[in-house]
Amino acid sequence: MENHSYGDIVGNAAAPFINGLARAGALFTRSFAVTHPSEPNYLALFSGSTHGITDDSCPHTFRSPNLAAGLAAERRSFTGFAENLPAVGSKICVRGEYARKHVPWVNFPNVPASASRPLSSFTSSQLRALPAVSWVIPNLCDDMHDCSVATGDSWLQKHLGGYARWAMTHRSLLIVTWDEDDGGAANQIPTIFIGQVVKPGRYGQRITHYNVLATIEAAYHLRRDGHAATAAPITGIWAGIR
Repeated sequence: MENHSYGDIVGNAAAPFINGLARAGALFTRSFAVTHPSEPNYLALFSGSTHGITDDSCPHTFRSPNLAAGLAAERRSFTGFAENLPAVGSKICVRGEYARKHVPWVNFPNVPASASRPLSSFTSSQLRALPAVSWVIPNLCDDMHDCSVATGDSWLQKHLGGYARWAMTHRSLLIVTWDEDDGGAANQIPTIFIGQVVKPGRYGQRITHYNVLATIEAAYHLRRDGHAATAAPITGIWAGIR
C-alpha cells in the first residue's frame, strides 16, 4: 500500500478491515520505510537495495540478486500480480492507474516475464496453486496513493480477505505493508503479519523493509540480498516456532 503513516491507518475507522487484520495478527508498532519517495522502497523490499534511485523514474534495469531470482535458484516459485498491468510481462512504465515504479520485479532481467501477471490471475478459488511467494500490487487509486484510506481498505478486503482467512488455517502468511509514510521525516509505516504461523499481538522491535525481506529469504533458506544480509530476520512472533 502507499504513502500513509502508521498513525494514518492504525485506529482509523475508515480502515476496519486493516485494523481487523492488525488485531488478528502481528502489528509492528515501530516499522519504518528506508527512504522517500516510493520507488526505492519497493526496490529495497524486493532486492535489499535502493540501487541509488532517489526518484520515481522509469525505466530501469538492475542485474543484481533479488527475491524472485533467489527463489528460482532453489526451485521455488514467485509471481508478482499487479492491478491494471496491461499484459503478462509488460514493461510499460504507465498505463492508466498502473505504474511500473511500484512493480520492482519488472526491472530485473533475471526474473522471467512470465512471473509478472495482471491481478486477474490472482484468484481466491485457486489459493493452493499460488506460488511459494506472491506480491500483490494495487493500482494508484486502490493503494491509497490517489484515493482514500477507505478505498484501499475495501480493495484489500475484496482481493485479499479470502487469502487472509485461508492463511489462518493453512500455515501461510499474509504481509500487509506500506512503501513509505506521507512524506514525514520519521517515515513510520504500518506493517502487519497475519496467518496461522503468527502469534497475535503488538510488537515493538524496530524493523524496516530490509528486515521483512530478510525474514522471507530466511524462511526459504535463501541467500539474503543486499542490506537484508545484515538485517535480522523477524523473530518472537511465530506460533510454535522459536
